[in-house]
Amino acid sequence: MASNTMATWHKRVRAHVNMGRKRKNADARHSTPSYAELFAGLGEPGKPAHEAHAPKATKTSAHKTSAK
Repeated sequence: MASNTMATWHKRVRAHVNMGRKRKNADARHSTPSYAELFAGLGEPGKPAHEAHAPKATKTSAHKTSAK
């Protein structure tokens, strides 16, 4: 006679495997962006693109060297 514990363990493993497969299939369906998603940031065709903002300058903790 089969063990109820082993049946539960196998059921749990099977559920985990199936959920992983379901997650990967969903990722694969949406892995490639559509044309509209890919070029959405470029603006409308025939119109100038949005201007990119320059990143803000940040202070660095570089050591100052003095020429002696």
